[in-house]
Parts: sequence; C-alpha cells; structure tokens
Amino acid sequence: MTPPDNPEALLRAMFDAAVASAQPDICVPPALPDPPKGRTVVLGGGKASAAMARAIEKNWDGPLEGLIVTRYGYSVPCERIEIVEAAHPVPDAAGEVAARRLLEIAEGLGPDDLVIAPISGGGSALLTLPAPGISLEDKQQLNRQLLASGATITEINCVRRHLSAIKGGRLAAAAYPARVVSILISDVPGDDPADIASGPMVGDPTDFAAARDILSRKGITPPDAIARHLDAAQEETPKPDDPIFANNEVRIAAAPLLALQAAAKVAEQAGVTPLILGDALEGESRELGTAMAGIARSAQRHGMPAKPPCVLLSGGETTVTIQGDGVGGPNAEFMLSLAVALEGAPGIWAAAGDTDGVDGAADVAGAVIGPDILNRAANQGLNPREELARNNAHGFFEAVDAQIVPGPTRTNVNDFRAILIT
Repeated sequence: MTPPDNPEALLRAMFDAAVASAQPDICVPPALPDPPKGRTVVLGGGKASAAMARAIEKNWDGPLEGLIVTRYGYSVPCERIEIVEAAHPVPDAAGEVAARRLLEIAEGLGPDDLVIAPISGGGSALLTLPAPGISLEDKQQLNRQLLASGATITEINCVRRHLSAIKGGRLAAAAYPARVVSILISDVPGDDPADIASGPMVGDPTDFAAARDILSRKGITPPDAIARHLDAAQEETPKPDDPIFANNEVRIAAAPLLALQAAAKVAEQAGVTPLILGDALEGESRELGTAMAGIARSAQRHGMPAKPPCVLLSGGETTVTIQGDGVGGPNAEFMLSLAVALEGAPGIWAAAGDTDGVDGAADVAGAVIGPDILNRAANQGLNPREELARNNAHGFFEAVDAQIVPGPTRTNVNDFRAILIT
C-alpha cells in the first residue's frame, strides 16, 4: 500500500461518510411500522428529529400529524408535522412550552392509535419539562454544572430523568394505551435507549438514589428546589418491566458503529487499512488524546495494532472537566491533547468531530491536525499546552485554521475520531 496523497482530504471524506450513513432519509424508512386502525401521531425530539420527521412524511401513506422539537437552525420543512425549535445544550422556555404540548397530545390518545417517536441526541435539553416544584431556571443552572463537571452522558441523563415530567418513560406513560414505536438515532455509548434523549419513551432502570449519588460524587450543590425534589424521591420514573411498555417497541435506525463502518469503507477504497477500536470510548478528552497518541506511535514504529498506511477509528462520547476560561468542546480538546502528545510526529494526521456538527456549545464539529500543526501554532504565537490548560481548544484551532465546520448535519451518531498513520 502507498500513503494517500492528501491525508487531510481523506480524513474529511471519512467524517463526511460517517455523517452521510446516518442521514434520516436513508436510515428511517426501513424502521417504519405498519399503519394502525386509529390515528398516527409523530412525537419526538433531538437534533436529528426534524429530518427524521420529514423522512417519515415522505414514506407514510395515510393520515399523519404530530409535533417535533429540534435545535435552533436544525429545522426542515414538513407539511403535516409541526416543527418547533429550542435551545441546546442549555434548555430554554421554547423547549419547555413544546415539551408540555407533547405531553398534552400524548394524553389524548387511545388504544387504536400509534405514536411514532423519532428521537435522537440532544433531546434531553430540547424536551425540557421540569417536575412540579422545579423551575426552568433551576434546571438551567444544574445543567451548566453537570456539563462542566466531567460527568458522563449516562450520569447526566440519570439526573435529568429524575427532574423531569416527560423523560424517563413519562411521555410513553402519558400516551398509554396507545402503541409507541420509537425510532432512534443513537448518540450514546452502548446505544441504550434510556440514555438517548434521556429515554422519554422507555422505562428507566435508575432511581432517585442514583441521581443523588451522582451529584454528590461530582461535588455539585444543586438549587434548593432540586435538592428537595431529589430528597423527597416521590413519583419514581416508570421502570422497564412496567406493563405500560408491553406493547411498545424500540427500533435503532442509526448508531455510532454503523458510521464508523462507513468511514472504514472510504479508507479501504483509498488503500488504507482501517481498524475500528470501538464505538463506546469514554473518559476525559485530554486523557484519551494522550492515550491515542501512544497507540498511533506504536502503529508507526511497530506495526501494532495495525501496519501503516492505516487509520485508527473510534467513537463514543468523551467529557471535559472545565477548569479554564477558554472556548472548547470534547472533540477539539481531544485533538489538542493529541497534537501536544504527538509533538509534531511525521506521518501522523488526525481528525475528530461530533457528527451533529456541534462540539460542546460551539457550532463547530471539531478539528483536523497534521505534523505541522505545532509549527502553525508557533507562527501565531500560541502555546498549545497553555491553550489546553485553559480549555481553549476551539480558540486554538480557529487561530490555526484547522476547524471542521460542516454546519447543521441534522443527524447525530456521536463523536467521530480518526488517526491516519502513513
């Protein structure tokens, strides 16, 4: 095999292939159920949900209605399904109003009706309906604390489910006895439906005690109303074995592994050996960056775990414990840590990005680096280690013109990471 002529272009082609494989127009139609005797109502949320709703409309014969909540800028036109935009990752009033409407629609359904629930990542923030006694401001404050704490998405969603009137199976409970078919685009390690948008249509395997323990371990002091709600532990979420879920079904339309496999095909066509390391890698972004640099050097020096030219592919969802004053996100921080650890090693390029086009709170997916990245930084007067300490990865990569900015992708199968060794 010969090294690729344009490594950065190949990495971007792999990222684009991963995103394309999870486009709702492709993955949603095969997951559609048969029509019911009664009404068909589409209820859901997430960054991919509007595009999922459009795919349902295009492929559904017969009456159809519904309401979807997506991120600002992620809407697409639909004729029969109403699309509402709201804020992400910190929820806003528009999401709260829309979530309340979703619950009201669900409560009006009967046993002959069908709910198709297109749900994707981002739905946890977009489907915001605080439990009684908790304000939107309380949830916004806690959400910021959780996002800055380094908590995993599983931990964050456990807490969210126990502060919500709609998550953790409560939307399905409202729709009972209607049948619910959830069509999911997974953005979580392990593809657990309870963690995709905090599982509004599936049973919750966790409890109030678990939510309290997470806040305690992360050193988070929640607003008083939230602390009282968690301590009271009333109205527990419905559990997976609850009879209300007996007639419901979950269908995963797209997932991180499928996206990585699509990227692997692009690599093979370019004469590069792909090695998928896993689709559920978690942990601190900077720590994973350092570890992956060691694996890349091993491949280059010893041909292990793969012989060059090769590409190491991985997915999952890393976290950032915010300690500085910069602007960053998990993928950008991973890339900056990787660049620092590689120290300009020749023959190694890499790219990482969130497949929804949004890394952290910035409308930037991630970044791409090559052996010259540290020299480019030096020419701009940047110290990569200092920028990493500030959690300023987005600022760093913007200054060296190395960002991946695809715009709204209208899908979401989690983080994409590729390290190319020539």
